[in-house]
Amino acid sequence: MGADTDMDAPTSIEPATTALDLPLLEAERVGKIYAGGTQALHELTLRIGRGEFVSLLGPSGCGKTTLLRMFAGLEAPSAGRVVVRAAAGGGGEGRRALAMVFQEPTLMPWARAGDNVRLPLELAGMPRAQARRRVAEALELVGLSAFERAWPRELSGGMRMRASLARALVVQPHVLLMDEPFGALDEFTRHKLDGELHELWRTRGLTVVFVTHSIYEAVFLSGRVVVMGARPGRVIADVAIDAPPRREAAWRVSQPFIEHCRVLSEQVARAHRDDA
Repeated sequence: MGADTDMDAPTSIEPATTALDLPLLEAERVGKIYAGGTQALHELTLRIGRGEFVSLLGPSGCGKTTLLRMFAGLEAPSAGRVVVRAAAGGGGEGRRALAMVFQEPTLMPWARAGDNVRLPLELAGMPRAQARRRVAEALELVGLSAFERAWPRELSGGMRMRASLARALVVQPHVLLMDEPFGALDEFTRHKLDGELHELWRTRGLTVVFVTHSIYEAVFLSGRVVVMGARPGRVIADVAIDAPPRREAAWRVSQPFIEHCRVLSEQVARAHRDDA
């Protein structure tokens, strides 16, 4: 990605005293132009409430990752504003109530799984005993308790992604931003992790924004699916997913699931036609 332009404005972090009925994440008429002149986003508006699971779909290069990075505070908009409201009880800590999982696990190869998970706590200066408890809890959440001493090279692709997810969860975030984390995995592993992620979201009260290219994955996981048009990115559809609270294998072959996939396929095809 290119460098921010001189006109960039930072993501705004609002304190935990903000009214609970306001969106937790908000992009208002956001534009992004990189230094080389590439326009990634134009007049994009999106509001995400507390506890929602929202997936972003759209053609490659439509700005999905750029928007996610703006919510994370890693990119700044060239126009408009991005607001992240600190979650209740966050004490105004802002981005420390938020964690991001990237496309690649990005584990340190010279550190064992538990040490990789512990890294953000060490950077925050957390006492060792408290950090040890947090790491154990995070590894248990993702099913890696038995692999705390394993080196990354000893883990499968799915297990490395679990370790990356544990590293995000160890800071006990209110918001989880995920940039196509399961795209490189085989279908069986991907389905398994999708199910586990949805259960984590349901039981932990997280707000999740999930970038994917898979319509089926988006429908399985989400309460809303936002389709973005081709560059410059903007919202062309915002589809509510009427689904059972718990997502099980039977949901994937149900008639409502198939109908949601059909509707979203039409919207994604429209986005690709715009791109052409």
